This record gives sequence, C-alpha cells and structure tokens, in this order.
Amino acid sequence: MERGTITLNDVAAFLVELAALALQAAWGFQTGGVVTKVALGLGLPALSVVLWGLFAAPRARYDVPVLKVVVTVLVLGGGALASFGVLPLGWAVAITALVVVTTAIRFVRGHRAVLVAD
Repeated sequence: MERGTITLNDVAAFLVELAALALQAAWGFQTGGVVTKVALGLGLPALSVVLWGLFAAPRARYDVPVLKVVVTVLVLGGGALASFGVLPLGWAVAITALVVVTTAIRFVRGHRAVLVAD
C-alpha cells in the first residue's frame, strides 16, 4: 500500500476513534455528582486525546509499539466499555464489534507493511 493512501478501514477507524471520545464524554457526564460529571465528561476524553496523539495516532509523537497497543486498548476499549453505559445493548455490542474489527485490521495491515519493507 502506498504511503498516503486512505482506505475504507482508515475512515471507519477514524470514526470509531471519534465515537470512543464521544462515548467517554457521554458516560462521564452521566456519572456521579456535578463535579464528577464535569471532571469525567471533559477530562476523560481530553486525556484520551493527549495519549492518542503522543502514542497511538498514525503520526504519533513517540513510536513505542507497546505503548501504542496499550493506549489503543485503553482509549478504544474505554469507548466500547462506555457504550454499554450509555447506549442500548444492541448498539453497544455493534460499537464494540466495530472497534475490534477496525483495530485488528489496522494492526495486521501495519505489521504486514513492516514485513514487506524489510
């Protein structure tokens, strides 16, 4: 695959990332008292964005494979988990399946690209 090529999975993965942030915010704003709601509703997605930009984004500041996996699991897994708190069960299951499929495709494709380049 050429550098700069955008696939359907890239678009789906980006939308999943945005959904994870929105779901974290929605869950945070439904949790606890006023201070807790604001702290979690704003803080959790903000922390996710910072960690994603540092370690998991395609142009992440730091290229540490283990941290990329950990941050991906935390951010996308957190969004999937939050979906069970704010969405009907069927939608939550669908979001979780989409997270798993798009992430698996991204990691498998990324590893193949490394193998082909060597």
